Amino acid sequence: MSATEHAAVVAAVPTRTTRQQKKSIFAGAIGNAIEYLDWGIYAALAPVFASQFFPAGDRIAAFLSTLAILAVGFFARPVGGAVLGAYADRHGRKKALTLTVGMMSAGGLAIAVCPTYEQIGVLAPLVLLVARLVQGFSAGGEWPSSVSYIVENAAPGRRAFAGSFQQVSTAAGMLLSALLALTVTALLDDAQMQAFGWRIAFAVSAALGLVVLWLRVRTQETSSFAAAKAAGAPDRPVRALFAGHKVNMLRVIGISVPGTIIYYLWITTMPGYASTTTGIGLDQALFANSIAVVAFMVLLPLGGWVSDRIGRRPTYLFFVVGFAVFAWPAYRSLEDGGFGTLLVIELIGVVLLVGNSANVAAIYAELFPAAVRTTGTGLPYAVAVAVFGGTAPYFTTWLTGNGHQDKIWIYIVAASAVGVLTIVTMPDGAWRRELD
Repeated sequence: MSATEHAAVVAAVPTRTTRQQKKSIFAGAIGNAIEYLDWGIYAALAPVFASQFFPAGDRIAAFLSTLAILAVGFFARPVGGAVLGAYADRHGRKKALTLTVGMMSAGGLAIAVCPTYEQIGVLAPLVLLVARLVQGFSAGGEWPSSVSYIVENAAPGRRAFAGSFQQVSTAAGMLLSALLALTVTALLDDAQMQAFGWRIAFAVSAALGLVVLWLRVRTQETSSFAAAKAAGAPDRPVRALFAGHKVNMLRVIGISVPGTIIYYLWITTMPGYASTTTGIGLDQALFANSIAVVAFMVLLPLGGWVSDRIGRRPTYLFFVVGFAVFAWPAYRSLEDGGFGTLLVIELIGVVLLVGNSANVAAIYAELFPAAVRTTGTGLPYAVAVAVFGGTAPYFTTWLTGNGHQDKIWIYIVAASAVGVLTIVTMPDGAWRRELD
Protein backbone atom coordinates (compact mmCIF):
# COMPACT_ATOMS: atom_id res chain seq x y z
CA MET A 1 0.00 0.00 0.00
CA SER A 2 1.35 3.40 -0.96
CA ALA A 3 1.51 6.40 1.35
CA THR A 4 -1.39 8.01 -0.57
CA GLU A 5 -3.55 4.91 -0.20
CA HIS A 6 -2.64 4.68 3.48
CA ALA A 7 -3.65 8.29 4.06
CA ALA A 8 -7.03 7.57 2.46
CA VAL A 9 -7.55 4.54 4.71
CA VAL A 10 -6.61 6.49 7.83
CA ALA A 11 -9.00 9.31 6.87
CA ALA A 12 -11.85 6.80 6.53
CA VAL A 13 -11.26 5.15 9.90
CA PRO A 14 -12.47 6.87 13.10
CA THR A 15 -9.31 7.95 14.92
CA ARG A 16 -10.78 9.85 17.83
CA THR A 17 -9.38 8.57 21.12
CA THR A 18 -12.13 7.88 23.62
CA ARG A 19 -12.01 8.93 27.27
CA GLN A 20 -11.51 5.33 28.37
CA GLN A 21 -8.67 4.88 25.89
CA LYS A 22 -6.99 8.01 27.20
CA LYS A 23 -7.22 6.73 30.79
CA SER A 24 -5.79 3.37 29.77
CA ILE A 25 -2.95 4.94 27.81
CA PHE A 26 -2.10 7.18 30.78
CA ALA A 27 -2.12 4.27 33.24
CA GLY A 28 -0.01 2.15 30.92
CA ALA A 29 2.49 4.91 30.26
CA ILE A 30 2.92 6.48 33.71
CA GLY A 31 4.64 3.46 35.18
CA ASN A 32 7.55 3.99 32.82
CA ALA A 33 8.20 7.28 34.60
CA ILE A 34 8.83 5.40 37.85
CA GLU A 35 10.83 2.68 36.14
CA TYR A 36 13.17 5.18 34.50
CA LEU A 37 13.19 7.55 37.45
CA ASP A 38 15.23 5.01 39.38
CA TRP A 39 17.47 4.25 36.41
CA GLY A 40 18.05 7.95 35.82
CA ILE A 41 18.77 8.72 39.47
CA TYR A 42 21.33 5.94 39.57
CA ALA A 43 23.10 7.18 36.44
CA ALA A 44 22.97 10.87 37.39
CA LEU A 45 24.13 10.44 40.99
CA ALA A 46 26.58 7.59 40.44
CA PRO A 47 29.58 9.96 40.77
CA VAL A 48 28.23 10.98 44.21
CA PHE A 49 27.31 7.68 45.84
CA ALA A 50 29.96 5.46 44.20
CA SER A 51 32.31 5.94 47.16
CA GLN A 52 29.53 4.90 49.56
CA PHE A 53 29.43 1.38 48.14
CA PHE A 54 33.10 0.80 47.33
CA PRO A 55 36.43 1.39 49.13
CA ALA A 56 37.50 5.04 49.22
CA GLY A 57 40.68 6.22 47.54
CA ASP A 58 40.22 5.91 43.79
CA ARG A 59 37.31 8.05 42.56
CA ILE A 60 37.44 6.84 38.95
CA ALA A 61 37.65 3.17 40.00
CA ALA A 62 34.64 3.54 42.29
CA PHE A 63 32.68 5.30 39.53
CA LEU A 64 33.52 2.57 37.01
CA SER A 65 32.52 -0.12 39.53
CA THR A 66 29.17 1.60 40.04
CA LEU A 67 28.65 1.78 36.27
CA ALA A 68 29.56 -1.91 36.05
CA ILE A 69 26.70 -2.73 38.44
CA LEU A 70 24.45 -0.55 36.28
CA ALA A 71 25.48 -2.70 33.31
CA VAL A 72 24.96 -5.97 35.24
CA GLY A 73 21.45 -4.85 36.14
CA PHE A 74 20.71 -4.61 32.44
CA PHE A 75 21.46 -8.31 32.02
CA ALA A 76 18.48 -9.13 34.22
CA ARG A 77 16.25 -7.47 31.63
CA PRO A 78 16.14 -10.40 29.16
CA VAL A 79 15.08 -12.70 31.99
CA GLY A 80 12.40 -10.21 33.02
CA GLY A 81 11.36 -9.77 29.39
CA ALA A 82 10.91 -13.53 28.97
CA VAL A 83 9.34 -14.30 32.36
CA LEU A 84 7.16 -11.22 32.82
CA GLY A 85 6.41 -10.95 29.10
CA ALA A 86 5.10 -14.51 29.12
CA TYR A 87 3.16 -13.70 32.28
CA ALA A 88 1.52 -10.74 30.51
CA ASP A 89 0.64 -12.88 27.49
CA ARG A 90 -0.86 -15.60 29.69
CA HIS A 91 -2.52 -13.61 32.47
CA GLY A 92 -2.96 -10.11 31.08
CA ARG A 93 -1.15 -6.81 30.64
CA LYS A 94 -2.77 -5.28 33.73
CA LYS A 95 -1.46 -7.91 36.16
CA ALA A 96 2.02 -7.67 34.71
CA LEU A 97 2.05 -3.87 34.95
CA THR A 98 1.05 -3.86 38.63
CA LEU A 99 3.79 -6.39 39.40
CA THR A 100 6.59 -4.57 37.60
CA VAL A 101 6.08 -1.17 39.23
CA GLY A 102 5.96 -2.75 42.68
CA MET A 103 9.27 -4.53 42.11
CA MET A 104 11.00 -1.42 40.82
CA SER A 105 9.91 0.60 43.84
CA ALA A 106 11.14 -2.12 46.20
CA GLY A 107 14.57 -2.05 44.55
CA GLY A 108 14.79 1.73 44.86
CA LEU A 109 13.87 1.58 48.53
CA ALA A 110 16.58 -1.01 49.18
CA ILE A 111 19.21 1.30 47.66
CA ALA A 112 17.89 4.28 49.64
CA VAL A 113 18.31 2.56 53.02
CA CYS A 114 21.38 0.44 52.31
CA PRO A 115 24.30 0.98 54.74
CA THR A 116 27.64 2.12 53.32
CA TYR A 117 30.81 0.14 52.62
CA GLU A 118 32.38 1.54 55.79
CA GLN A 119 29.47 0.16 57.83
CA ILE A 120 28.93 -3.33 56.37
CA GLY A 121 31.87 -3.90 54.02
CA VAL A 122 31.31 -6.04 50.92
CA LEU A 123 27.63 -6.46 51.78
CA ALA A 124 27.03 -2.89 50.60
CA PRO A 125 27.91 -3.48 46.93
CA LEU A 126 26.12 -6.84 47.18
CA VAL A 127 22.87 -5.14 48.25
CA LEU A 128 23.34 -2.61 45.46
CA LEU A 129 23.84 -5.43 42.97
CA VAL A 130 20.75 -7.36 44.09
CA ALA A 131 18.61 -4.22 44.03
CA ARG A 132 19.75 -3.43 40.50
CA LEU A 133 19.06 -7.02 39.40
CA VAL A 134 15.51 -6.76 40.77
CA GLN A 135 15.01 -3.45 38.99
CA GLY A 136 16.49 -4.81 35.77
CA PHE A 137 14.17 -7.84 35.93
CA SER A 138 11.23 -5.52 36.52
CA ALA A 139 12.19 -3.16 33.69
CA GLY A 140 12.47 -6.15 31.36
CA GLY A 141 8.76 -6.79 31.90
CA GLU A 142 7.52 -3.21 32.29
CA TRP A 143 8.51 -1.90 28.89
CA PRO A 144 6.92 -4.59 26.68
CA SER A 145 3.83 -4.88 28.89
CA SER A 146 3.19 -1.17 28.57
CA VAL A 147 3.91 -1.29 24.81
CA SER A 148 1.22 -3.95 24.39
CA TYR A 149 -1.22 -2.24 26.72
CA ILE A 150 -0.90 1.23 25.18
CA VAL A 151 -0.85 0.25 21.49
CA GLU A 152 -3.70 -2.23 21.92
CA ASN A 153 -5.75 0.58 23.46
CA ALA A 154 -4.93 3.01 20.63
CA ALA A 155 -7.52 4.22 18.13
CA PRO A 156 -7.06 2.94 14.55
CA GLY A 157 -4.51 4.96 12.64
CA ARG A 158 -3.02 6.45 15.82
CA ARG A 159 -0.80 3.65 17.13
CA ALA A 160 2.46 5.59 16.93
CA PHE A 161 0.85 8.69 18.41
CA ALA A 162 -0.50 6.67 21.37
CA GLY A 163 2.75 4.73 21.70
CA SER A 164 4.73 7.95 21.83
CA PHE A 165 3.24 8.69 25.24
CA GLN A 166 5.04 5.68 26.64
CA GLN A 167 8.23 7.45 25.68
CA VAL A 168 6.89 10.75 27.02
CA SER A 169 6.48 8.97 30.35
CA THR A 170 9.95 7.47 30.08
CA ALA A 171 11.41 10.90 29.37
CA ALA A 172 9.35 12.31 32.26
CA GLY A 173 11.01 9.78 34.54
CA MET A 174 14.42 10.82 33.27
CA LEU A 175 13.50 14.49 33.68
CA LEU A 176 12.26 13.93 37.21
CA SER A 177 15.47 12.08 38.03
CA ALA A 178 17.53 14.99 36.70
CA LEU A 179 15.43 17.51 38.61
CA LEU A 180 15.68 15.50 41.82
CA ALA A 181 19.42 15.19 41.38
CA LEU A 182 19.70 18.88 40.54
CA THR A 183 17.62 19.84 43.58
CA VAL A 184 19.61 17.83 46.09
CA THR A 185 22.97 18.88 44.62
CA ALA A 186 21.89 22.55 44.68
CA LEU A 187 20.49 22.51 48.23
CA LEU A 188 23.10 20.32 49.91
CA ASP A 189 26.85 20.67 50.16
CA ASP A 190 29.26 17.89 49.22
CA ALA A 191 29.39 16.42 52.73
CA GLN A 192 25.60 16.29 53.01
CA MET A 193 25.33 14.74 49.56
CA GLN A 194 27.75 12.02 50.56
CA ALA A 195 25.98 11.43 53.87
CA PHE A 196 22.32 11.33 52.86
CA GLY A 197 21.49 13.58 49.90
CA TRP A 198 21.61 10.87 47.25
CA ARG A 199 19.29 8.67 49.34
CA ILE A 200 16.46 11.21 49.20
CA ALA A 201 15.96 10.80 45.46
CA PHE A 202 15.70 6.99 45.70
CA ALA A 203 13.22 7.27 48.58
CA VAL A 204 11.02 9.71 46.63
CA SER A 205 10.93 7.32 43.69
CA ALA A 206 9.86 4.42 45.90
CA ALA A 207 6.99 6.50 47.31
CA LEU A 208 5.79 7.58 43.86
CA GLY A 209 5.67 3.95 42.84
CA LEU A 210 2.82 3.36 45.29
CA VAL A 211 0.74 6.02 43.52
CA VAL A 212 1.27 4.35 40.15
CA LEU A 213 0.43 0.96 41.65
CA TRP A 214 -2.92 2.37 42.80
CA LEU A 215 -3.63 3.77 39.31
CA ARG A 216 -2.89 0.49 37.59
CA VAL A 217 -5.05 -1.57 39.91
CA ARG A 218 -7.99 0.50 38.68
CA THR A 219 -7.38 -0.09 34.93
CA GLN A 220 -9.12 -2.53 32.58
CA GLU A 221 -7.60 -5.30 30.48
CA THR A 222 -7.27 -4.77 26.71
CA SER A 223 -9.77 -6.24 24.26
CA SER A 224 -6.89 -7.65 22.16
CA PHE A 225 -5.69 -9.77 25.07
CA ALA A 226 -9.23 -10.90 25.85
CA ALA A 227 -9.76 -11.93 22.22
CA ALA A 228 -6.44 -13.80 22.08
CA LYS A 229 -7.29 -15.58 25.32
CA ALA A 230 -10.72 -16.58 24.00
CA ALA A 231 -9.15 -17.87 20.78
CA GLY A 232 -6.83 -20.14 22.72
CA ALA A 233 -3.55 -18.29 23.19
CA PRO A 234 -0.55 -20.61 23.71
CA ASP A 235 0.29 -21.60 27.29
CA ARG A 236 4.00 -21.23 26.51
CA PRO A 237 4.46 -17.93 24.68
CA VAL A 238 8.26 -18.18 24.63
CA ARG A 239 8.14 -21.52 22.83
CA ALA A 240 5.52 -20.22 20.39
CA LEU A 241 7.65 -17.14 19.80
CA PHE A 242 10.76 -19.10 18.84
CA ALA A 243 8.70 -21.49 16.74
CA GLY A 244 7.08 -18.91 14.51
CA HIS A 245 8.54 -15.42 14.97
CA LYS A 246 12.35 -15.68 14.95
CA VAL A 247 12.83 -13.20 12.10
CA ASN A 248 10.74 -10.55 13.80
CA MET A 249 12.67 -11.10 17.04
CA LEU A 250 15.87 -10.32 15.14
CA ARG A 251 14.19 -7.23 13.72
CA VAL A 252 13.41 -5.99 17.22
CA ILE A 253 17.07 -6.38 18.14
CA GLY A 254 18.23 -4.61 14.98
CA ILE A 255 15.88 -1.68 15.56
CA SER A 256 16.86 -1.52 19.25
CA VAL A 257 20.64 -1.45 18.83
CA PRO A 258 21.02 2.22 17.81
CA GLY A 259 17.99 3.31 19.83
CA THR A 260 19.20 1.93 23.13
CA ILE A 261 22.86 2.93 22.71
CA ILE A 262 22.11 6.51 21.70
CA TYR A 263 19.25 6.97 24.18
CA TYR A 264 21.38 5.95 27.16
CA LEU A 265 24.35 8.02 26.00
CA TRP A 266 22.32 11.16 25.32
CA ILE A 267 19.50 11.04 27.87
CA THR A 268 20.62 8.87 30.76
CA THR A 269 24.35 9.27 31.22
CA MET A 270 25.32 12.47 29.39
CA PRO A 271 25.27 14.60 32.59
CA GLY A 272 27.56 12.21 34.46
CA TYR A 273 29.79 11.75 31.42
CA ALA A 274 30.14 15.50 30.83
CA SER A 275 30.79 16.17 34.51
CA THR A 276 33.39 13.43 34.88
CA THR A 277 35.29 13.87 31.63
CA THR A 278 35.01 17.55 30.66
CA GLY A 279 34.99 19.39 33.97
CA ILE A 280 31.50 20.86 33.58
CA GLY A 281 29.79 21.07 36.97
CA LEU A 282 27.29 18.28 37.62
CA ASP A 283 24.58 20.81 38.44
CA GLN A 284 25.14 22.58 35.09
CA ALA A 285 25.18 19.28 33.19
CA LEU A 286 21.94 18.20 34.87
CA PHE A 287 20.32 21.53 34.03
CA ALA A 288 21.25 21.24 30.35
CA ASN A 289 19.94 17.68 30.34
CA SER A 290 16.65 18.78 31.90
CA ILE A 291 16.07 21.43 29.23
CA ALA A 292 16.75 18.90 26.48
CA VAL A 293 14.42 16.31 28.00
CA VAL A 294 11.57 18.86 28.21
CA ALA A 295 12.02 19.56 24.50
CA PHE A 296 12.09 15.82 23.85
CA MET A 297 8.79 15.28 25.68
CA VAL A 298 7.08 18.07 23.74
CA LEU A 299 8.27 16.73 20.38
CA LEU A 300 7.44 13.04 20.93
CA PRO A 301 3.68 13.18 20.20
CA LEU A 302 4.43 15.21 17.08
CA GLY A 303 6.85 12.49 15.99
CA GLY A 304 4.18 9.84 16.56
CA TRP A 305 1.67 11.88 14.55
CA VAL A 306 4.15 12.14 11.67
CA SER A 307 4.88 8.40 11.80
CA ASP A 308 1.18 7.55 11.54
CA ARG A 309 0.95 9.64 8.38
CA ILE A 310 4.20 9.08 6.46
CA GLY A 311 5.20 5.68 7.84
CA ARG A 312 7.59 4.13 10.34
CA ARG A 313 10.50 3.77 7.92
CA PRO A 314 11.17 7.41 6.94
CA THR A 315 10.64 8.58 10.51
CA TYR A 316 13.12 6.03 11.87
CA LEU A 317 15.65 6.75 9.09
CA PHE A 318 15.62 10.42 10.15
CA PHE A 319 16.95 9.22 13.51
CA VAL A 320 19.68 6.78 12.44
CA VAL A 321 21.01 8.71 9.46
CA GLY A 322 20.93 11.93 11.47
CA PHE A 323 23.04 10.49 14.27
CA ALA A 324 25.48 8.88 11.83
CA VAL A 325 26.19 12.39 10.56
CA PHE A 326 25.99 14.19 13.92
CA ALA A 327 28.03 11.86 16.17
CA TRP A 328 31.54 13.06 15.27
CA PRO A 329 30.95 16.83 15.53
CA ALA A 330 28.94 16.32 18.73
CA TYR A 331 31.67 14.56 20.70
CA ARG A 332 34.42 16.68 19.16
CA SER A 333 32.67 19.88 20.25
CA LEU A 334 31.97 18.56 23.73
CA GLU A 335 35.68 18.10 24.44
CA ASP A 336 36.36 21.84 24.44
CA GLY A 337 32.92 23.26 25.19
CA GLY A 338 31.05 24.46 28.25
CA PHE A 339 27.40 24.63 29.29
CA GLY A 340 26.18 26.25 26.07
CA THR A 341 27.90 23.68 23.88
CA LEU A 342 26.52 20.81 25.95
CA LEU A 343 23.00 22.24 25.74
CA VAL A 344 23.12 22.60 21.94
CA ILE A 345 24.49 19.07 21.55
CA GLU A 346 21.76 17.64 23.77
CA LEU A 347 18.99 19.58 21.98
CA ILE A 348 20.06 18.45 18.52
CA GLY A 349 20.34 14.91 19.82
CA VAL A 350 16.82 14.78 21.26
CA VAL A 351 15.33 16.14 18.02
CA LEU A 352 16.94 13.23 16.18
CA LEU A 353 15.94 10.77 18.90
CA VAL A 354 12.26 11.57 18.33
CA GLY A 355 12.49 9.57 15.08
CA ASN A 356 13.21 6.49 17.18
CA SER A 357 11.35 7.02 20.42
CA ALA A 358 8.05 8.15 18.89
CA ASN A 359 8.13 5.13 16.61
CA VAL A 360 9.31 2.06 18.47
CA ALA A 361 6.22 1.13 20.50
CA ALA A 362 4.16 0.91 17.30
CA ILE A 363 6.96 -0.78 15.32
CA TYR A 364 7.39 -3.55 17.89
CA ALA A 365 3.69 -4.11 18.54
CA GLU A 366 2.95 -4.36 14.81
CA LEU A 367 5.47 -7.21 14.41
CA PHE A 368 3.61 -9.73 16.60
CA PRO A 369 0.06 -11.06 17.15
CA ALA A 370 -1.57 -10.42 20.54
CA ALA A 371 -0.94 -13.97 21.79
CA VAL A 372 2.85 -13.41 21.88
CA ARG A 373 3.08 -9.64 21.55
CA THR A 374 4.49 -8.84 25.00
CA THR A 375 6.98 -11.72 24.97
CA GLY A 376 7.95 -10.98 21.38
CA THR A 377 8.61 -7.35 22.21
CA GLY A 378 10.13 -7.86 25.63
CA LEU A 379 12.66 -10.65 25.19
CA PRO A 380 14.62 -9.45 22.14
CA TYR A 381 14.35 -5.81 23.21
CA ALA A 382 15.74 -6.66 26.64
CA VAL A 383 18.59 -8.64 25.08
CA ALA A 384 19.50 -5.63 22.94
CA VAL A 385 19.29 -3.25 25.91
CA ALA A 386 21.39 -5.57 28.09
CA VAL A 387 24.13 -6.15 25.52
CA PHE A 388 24.27 -2.66 24.02
CA GLY A 389 22.48 -0.14 26.24
CA GLY A 390 23.75 -1.39 29.59
CA THR A 391 27.36 -1.47 28.45
CA ALA A 392 27.33 1.80 26.48
CA PRO A 393 28.02 4.15 29.45
CA TYR A 394 30.81 1.92 30.76
CA PHE A 395 32.36 1.46 27.32
CA THR A 396 32.38 5.16 26.45
CA THR A 397 33.73 6.12 29.89
CA TRP A 398 36.47 3.48 29.49
CA LEU A 399 37.34 4.87 26.06
CA THR A 400 37.60 8.37 27.49
CA GLY A 401 39.66 7.21 30.46
CA ASN A 402 42.15 5.65 28.06
CA GLY A 403 42.38 8.69 25.83
CA HIS A 404 40.13 7.43 23.03
CA GLN A 405 37.16 9.75 23.39
CA ASP A 406 37.69 10.71 19.75
CA LYS A 407 36.56 7.17 18.79
CA ILE A 408 33.09 7.26 20.41
CA TRP A 409 31.50 8.56 17.20
CA ILE A 410 32.55 5.37 15.38
CA TYR A 411 30.59 3.33 17.92
CA ILE A 412 27.45 5.39 17.22
CA VAL A 413 27.87 5.23 13.44
CA ALA A 414 28.23 1.43 13.55
CA ALA A 415 25.06 1.14 15.64
CA SER A 416 23.21 3.42 13.24
CA ALA A 417 24.22 1.22 10.30
CA VAL A 418 22.57 -1.77 11.99
CA GLY A 419 19.36 0.23 12.33
CA VAL A 420 19.40 1.30 8.67
CA LEU A 421 19.88 -2.27 7.43
CA THR A 422 17.04 -3.51 9.62
CA ILE A 423 14.41 -0.89 8.82
CA VAL A 424 14.90 -1.01 5.04
CA THR A 425 14.46 -4.81 4.94
CA MET A 426 11.19 -5.06 6.90
CA PRO A 427 7.56 -4.13 6.12
CA ASP A 428 6.24 -0.77 7.29
CA GLY A 429 3.54 -1.58 9.85
CA ALA A 430 1.98 1.87 9.57
CA TRP A 431 0.12 0.64 6.51
CA ARG A 432 -1.75 -2.00 8.55
CA ARG A 433 -5.29 -0.87 9.35
CA GLU A 434 -5.60 -2.89 12.58
CA LEU A 435 -3.48 -5.06 14.84
CA ASP A 436 -4.04 -8.83 15.00
